Amino acid sequence: MKRLIMACSLLLLLTGCKKAIENAQDDLVIRAMTDGEWVISSFTVNGTPTTPDYSLYKFKYYSNRTVDAIKSGTVEKTGTWDGNTSTMIISANFTAATYPLNQINGSWLITRNSWTYVEATQTIGSDVKTLRLDKQ
Repeated sequence: MKRLIMACSLLLLLTGCKKAIENAQDDLVIRAMTDGEWVISSFTVNGTPTTPDYSLYKFKYYSNRTVDAIKSGTVEKTGTWDGNTSTMIISANFTAATYPLNQINGSWLITRNSWTYVEATQTIGSDVKTLRLDKQ
């Protein structure tokens, strides 16, 4: 009986530690994303560059999971964002957005990242998009 109690206690402790580690990782994602503004330095659709369409935009991420698309210094649209460290997925949604912001909507698989950049891909049907965000 003593062993069963110890095994259960150990299992609870390990589960709690895993959750604490996941929470700490999520906190790091939030800290990284909300510190400063971001620009799209590269955007392609099926290999065709569309980066110039984003040249007037900056993006400001907030800890409440909202993001402002700032065009020429003015907030054009506010959307939502999320990030998951265990799946390496980041998502964005600008409701009723028009081109080019609507191209950002959806879930993106992070392929490379650091504190100052994120590279990600998104595949919808036969369309493959790539994105690189750089912190300013």
